[in-house]
Amino acid sequence: MATLQKIRSKGPLLVIVIGLALFAFIAGDAWKVLQPHQGKQDVGEVNGEVLSAQDYQKMVDELSEVIKLTNGLNSLTEDQLNNVKDQVWQSYVNNKLIAEQAEKLGLKVTDAEIQSIIDQGTHPLLMQTPFRNPQTGMFDKDMLKKFLVDYANLNASQMPAQYVEYYQKMGAFWQFVEKTLAQSTLAEKYQNLVTKSLISNPVAAEDAFNSRTEQSDLLLAGVPYSSINDSTVQVSDSEIKDRYNEKKEQFKQLVETRDIRYIDVKVVPSDADRKAVEKEVTEYSNQLASTTADFGTFVRSTGSSVNYSDVPVSKSVFPADVASRLDSTNVNEVYGPYYNQTDDSFNAFKLLAKVSSPDSIQFRQIQVYADTEEKTKTLADSIYNALKGGADFAAVAKIYGQTGEATWVNAQSWEGSELDADNSKFINTLLNQPVNELANLNMGQANLILQVMNKKSMQTKYKVAVVKREVEFSKETYNAAYNKFSQFVAQNTTIDSMVKNAEESGYTLMPRTDLSSAEHYVGGVRSTREALKWIFAAKPGEVSPLYECGENDHLMVVALDKIHEAGYRDINSVAEMLRAEIRRDKKAEKIMEEMKKYNSIAQVKGMKDAVSDSVKHVTFSAPAYISVTRSSEPVIGAVAAKTAANKVSAPIKGNGGVYMIQVYAKEKGSEKFDAKQEETTLTNMAVRIAGNQLINDLYQKAKVADQRYLFF
Repeated sequence: MATLQKIRSKGPLLVIVIGLALFAFIAGDAWKVLQPHQGKQDVGEVNGEVLSAQDYQKMVDELSEVIKLTNGLNSLTEDQLNNVKDQVWQSYVNNKLIAEQAEKLGLKVTDAEIQSIIDQGTHPLLMQTPFRNPQTGMFDKDMLKKFLVDYANLNASQMPAQYVEYYQKMGAFWQFVEKTLAQSTLAEKYQNLVTKSLISNPVAAEDAFNSRTEQSDLLLAGVPYSSINDSTVQVSDSEIKDRYNEKKEQFKQLVETRDIRYIDVKVVPSDADRKAVEKEVTEYSNQLASTTADFGTFVRSTGSSVNYSDVPVSKSVFPADVASRLDSTNVNEVYGPYYNQTDDSFNAFKLLAKVSSPDSIQFRQIQVYADTEEKTKTLADSIYNALKGGADFAAVAKIYGQTGEATWVNAQSWEGSELDADNSKFINTLLNQPVNELANLNMGQANLILQVMNKKSMQTKYKVAVVKREVEFSKETYNAAYNKFSQFVAQNTTIDSMVKNAEESGYTLMPRTDLSSAEHYVGGVRSTREALKWIFAAKPGEVSPLYECGENDHLMVVALDKIHEAGYRDINSVAEMLRAEIRRDKKAEKIMEEMKKYNSIAQVKGMKDAVSDSVKHVTFSAPAYISVTRSSEPVIGAVAAKTAANKVSAPIKGNGGVYMIQVYAKEKGSEKFDAKQEETTLTNMAVRIAGNQLINDLYQKAKVADQRYLFF
């Protein structure tokens, strides 16, 4: 048990808190989402190897459990879970691509190599595990070994279910670490084959040093492209076609995307809804004044968004509007009702207690568990009496396979969490028990013999019953919005009719280009997976049915505008971008032809629509920002580096206009040239770029299909 107490500061609390609800979800209910797709359950494919929805779900569950365990979370938010899903998919694809190349090259990772990495204990992944020495913070392989031995010898029938589950979670966590170590080591080997061939040289090192340290101060005059009206510059279709062919490789996309138009209706409360919530909170405020017990049940009955905690907590745990009023409220006084504009809520609260409480507690414990509750109580009483009689705590703990070592727990472990009665009882015992005194605490299946050893950081804590009700729409309001929008959708079944009638009906038709199936939401609205599935099954011009989405507070209809298949974008989809680029080039030619007649900054300043500026500390390595044209101009730094002091450059074609510069001062920084260090920097830069590009190149050459949106 010593391992469990060391590996996480929250260990003693978590073994009490962890329940079976999450496991039940993962094992059962999560798979209900797949039932409509029986017989077609492949979420993706990499070079002919398919990934089933079930295997993908297992990997998502695995990483989710790791994140929750290492961050002390009971659950993940929807956004966090989406990030996990994306990370799992990307890791799966990358590992498959690298493994395929490694096999061709004969690269592999042996068990002996993994063991060597563990023995060294310096790998960054090991530093993220809970198996760290509490004094040094470094990975402790002995702590890991002890846990693995304890786990291998675990007798589930003789331990509380919470402990068994915790050991199983930790065992699964270590299996994940071992697997990830092997995958990352193989990737490092493969990447090293490429990156070790990248080296710098003295000439490149000196050029890089000079480009960074040599600075120029300059005068600048130019003519912005915006000074020439676009309508005066004609661009033909043939010119666009030629430019498209020149840059065609830039228009290659790896996945299919689609252009849509959609209407998103957010249902909002009516005035009647607002008055109804205000009336309810006023009634609850009166009831709070007369309520003296079971505040948890009362607060739940009000529908408050703030859970009641029977444990005193810090002011920062409460919403800001409540926290700001606590110190001006007396104990047992009800504050409110009042309206808070920030979260559009009506509120009332009752301050039940204001106490000085420790923020950190050191304690030790002996967990007592027997076949029956009666036997558990008898054994716990015996241990408690022995300790009260002077028995050594550590010696007694050792008899029952525990160390009895003291550990610290911080209030952050429980503040802000919803606690059940047992957890509240456990924490309140720690908070209220005098230092060095013993407690025999019954926790249902087990008893805990607790001894508080130390308390630190006494702070003011509050016990408050809060009724916070955000103003929400009623069923009647929702039905009215639904009926109105449903009628609009039924009467407008084409894109043209939606465009024509949306605004008149009070709706906004929003465009969205290049939507990919890997995105989790349509229009940034949650719970729109069915709409996403429709989008990637529809044909251009079709209009979807009405979708109820969001947190049951959004209505949506979608129209498919265009499909961009994987491969080269068609010329029409990039024509306007190319037209603007060609138009800019023609403007540049016209301005440069005129500017060539002049050889001084003063003359250029006299040109029609000319602008001027002075720019200091311009280097070759960093683009210069030209405020008068509001553009970043890398080429100016390059020209300035090659222009002698007091000399004027030729006309320069930039991003925002055509310029002429005169360098009036050059300065070299005080940094001394270190050829070896500079070469190392360049090599490392090349390695980073190559490492990132390597996977991208493999991906482009591979056949990767992502169908996760059908299931997740």
